[in-house]
Amino acid sequence: MIKLLKSLIKGKDKEENANSKEQKNFEILKYDGMRAQRIGRMDYAIKCFTSAIELQEDFEVLSYLSQIYTQTGEISKAKETITRMVELEPSLINPYLNLANICYMQEEYDEMATAAQNAIRLEADNDMAFYLLAKANHGKNDEINAIVNLTKAITLKPEFIDALLMRAEILLGMRQHKEAMEDVTAVLQLNAEEEHALLLRGKIKEATGEAEEAEKDFRTITAMNPFNEQAYICLGQLYIEQKKIPEAIELFDEAIELNPNSAQAYYERGRAKLLNGDKEGSTEDMKMSLQLNPKNEEGINGEYNYQKSKIDSGLRSMLG
Repeated sequence: MIKLLKSLIKGKDKEENANSKEQKNFEILKYDGMRAQRIGRMDYAIKCFTSAIELQEDFEVLSYLSQIYTQTGEISKAKETITRMVELEPSLINPYLNLANICYMQEEYDEMATAAQNAIRLEADNDMAFYLLAKANHGKNDEINAIVNLTKAITLKPEFIDALLMRAEILLGMRQHKEAMEDVTAVLQLNAEEEHALLLRGKIKEATGEAEEAEKDFRTITAMNPFNEQAYICLGQLYIEQKKIPEAIELFDEAIELNPNSAQAYYERGRAKLLNGDKEGSTEDMKMSLQLNPKNEEGINGEYNYQKSKIDSGLRSMLG
């Protein structure tokens, strides 16, 4: 009997020692990973954190790992890691919000909406959750529900600039110019130099026939920030409408110089070149735009054929 008790005690001591050693190894890997993350050694940090998780599935370590995957562009791994965090702590709201953001990056709007709705179930007055749900609605072209959820977010947080800007942009797309201007004005009262708000105000003014005022807003942005490519594109689009085609092309040249990967700038310059009679240059720009953003193929081809038919028709009329 005594021998049996000694054997049991000895076995228990070995188990405790093994557990203690495993815990020590886990702590070493965890803190080595944290130090590596702080100094920018992301590759080594990932190795440390993944090894630590093999020993112990720890929520904090998973959180660090998801941050690194997001920073390094490994979005699928980030999503997988955050999903594990949700499973470990289903009553915490932040993992759901992070999951919604990751789904947005992957354009997985149904999953994004589900994550945001789970966050709202946990915290019914979370303005960010409603904002993310609105972004999911917008991604699915469900603009009415997007506005509903943005309104809830803004009601909870009246100074929520991103939500105000998004609602203004959707309202502008729906040609609700008065309501869109109200949101833009609210943003500019909070921050008079908010570039996106000035850009939207210019677009609203252009849409309502106030071309000179629109140009002032676009020029204000380029004066404040010469690197804002969207301001050059918007001003170029305005010049196309005013038949200032060479000036528009110069602005699109500027936008492309600022961002050589701007599919929109190449598309708009191609459109302007076509209107200017440069069919070859237009074709090259349209091709570049498609290479940069293949999703626009149908729209670009349609616009190109439409503009080309207008030009050809005009030339035929001139020639009798």
